[in-house]
Amino acid sequence: MVLAQQSPSDRLQRGEEVMRTLNAGNAQPTLEGIRRDFPFLADAITGYALGDVWGRPGLDDRTRQIAAVAAFAALGHRPFMKIHAGYALNLGVTAQELKEVVYLTTVHAGFPRAIEAAQTLAELFREREPQAGGTK
Repeated sequence: MVLAQQSPSDRLQRGEEVMRTLNAGNAQPTLEGIRRDFPFLADAITGYALGDVWGRPGLDDRTRQIAAVAAFAALGHRPFMKIHAGYALNLGVTAQELKEVVYLTTVHAGFPRAIEAAQTLAELFREREPQAGGTK
């Protein structure tokens, strides 16, 4: 079935499946916060961003997450970078690979963005240490 021909409920269902995969079966707190106050925005994110875009064939989830981390690092969107770096770790991307993405950011977005991205990863790694025995 072509994605554009799917019903809104199919798109939402696919988006919810993508979120469960990315977030290790857990609800996504940021999305759920949006859902409380802006359900139409949450549905758009779930149906379009997750269902239509993230649910496409062509790239595996791991590669998509590396690309997302790189994009958010370059744009300086620290909260989104942290969320997607967490998803990347959930999908088997290593801490060292994420550090390489940050280093690559120096070329495309400059040292200030790379420093912000490094600080963001350091926060995430510290937060995950008790859960996984460290990710460094």
